[in-house]
Amino acid sequence: MRFIDEVKITIQSGNGGHGCISFRREKCVPEGGPDGGDGGDGGSIFFEADRGLNTLVNFRGKKFYGAENGTQGAGRRMHGKYGEDLIVKVPIGTIIRLIETGEVIADLTEHEQKILLAEGGRGGLGNYNFKTSVNQAPTKATSGKEGVSLEIELELKLIADIALIGMPNAGKSTLISVLSAAKPKIADYPFTTLEPNLGVVKFDEQKSIVIADIPGLIEDAADGKGLGIKFLKHIERTKAFIHLVDVSWCLDEFEAFEQYVVIRQELEKYNKDLLDKKELVCLTKIDAMTEEEISKYTAFFEQHLDRKVLPISGVSQRNLDELKGLLVRLA
Repeated sequence: MRFIDEVKITIQSGNGGHGCISFRREKCVPEGGPDGGDGGDGGSIFFEADRGLNTLVNFRGKKFYGAENGTQGAGRRMHGKYGEDLIVKVPIGTIIRLIETGEVIADLTEHEQKILLAEGGRGGLGNYNFKTSVNQAPTKATSGKEGVSLEIELELKLIADIALIGMPNAGKSTLISVLSAAKPKIADYPFTTLEPNLGVVKFDEQKSIVIADIPGLIEDAADGKGLGIKFLKHIERTKAFIHLVDVSWCLDEFEAFEQYVVIRQELEKYNKDLLDKKELVCLTKIDAMTEEEISKYTAFFEQHLDRKVLPISGVSQRNLDELKGLLVRLA
């Protein structure tokens, strides 16, 4: 399924039905009087977050969403039918804003969270409502109110516990594929991942976390280079990062650390608050290195970061067990 995280649509709640002008005329009821019923209210439009969705692709071919109109009242004080409400399902993490002003009117962050976005128009009053002691045969009824029309933009920011970040081809897709049931595209060239992938890592029957594999960042990504800021927004809601650094092609530990610094600089340029999130640094693609080389790179990173750094060798079971233990603490 194609990943789409931004769409613009128009929504229109239903119009209220008109009130009815009618008089009761029956052979055995000489003083029947007015009996025009009220119009039905128009349907409203609600947006609801659904954990079963993770993209806005369902909005790709449809740009207008309208609720049902209420129907007109009838004689014998019959009320018009209410218009049916429209409930629009969106992924958790969807932000809704008005196109005209840019104002954020909703941020749906929890499953089944629902918000009324466009209330249906009220139905008009039939002439029965206007009968008085001095006006026994009113010929007045009111029209139904029009519904609300809004042009809105939907923006999806994925909600995950942990985001995998790093340069292109750093091993993010491989890692999420072994930690979870996610099946991202994996190949030995940059930008294999062109859209975020979500995976669920289960620890036991009660405990699990959601990991997001974010497409690789490069220098000046925050300024639009490469895949640019298109996917940087998806790491804003995560609790922590796993920062993967590919050391397989580096001449020395200084060059490897430079990769790490470049990504951190891009995070800061995009949103400096991202630097405050918890982070686990993993050195990847170390299979061809000697134990001495691995120790040298690991020690260099730990000395400069003043915290534990995890070298990952072929994503072995030992690595996975250790990594899962660290994930629990991160999330």
